[in-house]
Amino acid sequence: MLRIKGTIGDWPVDLTVEMDDADWAKLAQNLPKAVVAPAAPAAPVAAPAPADRLWLAAQDLLQRSGSCEGPQLMDELEALAGSAAAAKGLLVRLRHNPKVKIEVREGVQVFNWIEE
Repeated sequence: MLRIKGTIGDWPVDLTVEMDDADWAKLAQNLPKAVVAPAAPAAPVAAPAPADRLWLAAQDLLQRSGSCEGPQLMDELEALAGSAAAAKGLLVRLRHNPKVKIEVREGVQVFNWIEE
C-alpha cells in the first residue's frame, strides 16, 4: 500500500494505492541503479556519493526505530531526502531490502528492521 498526500493546486489530495509484489517489482525496475566501478587496489577510499549517503541514512533511520508504519516512515524519509519523489524511491528500496520485513496491521503497512 502506498499513501500519497499533498495538493494539486488548491485541491487537497490523500490517495491510497494498493500494490501487490508484482507492482512493486515493476516499479523497482524503473528506479535508477547506482553503478559502482571496482576500486584499484591502492586507491584511497572515497566518501560515499550523496545518493549512497542518503540510502545509508534511510536504512539507519529504520534500523534505529526497529519498526515504523509506512505513512510515518514516508514522512520521515521525505524530511531526510528533501522531496517526496526521493522519499518514495527510498521507501521502495527499503521494501526490497532483505533486512526489512513488512507486515500489515489494521490495513497499514509496518516496516520492520530484521537483524540477522
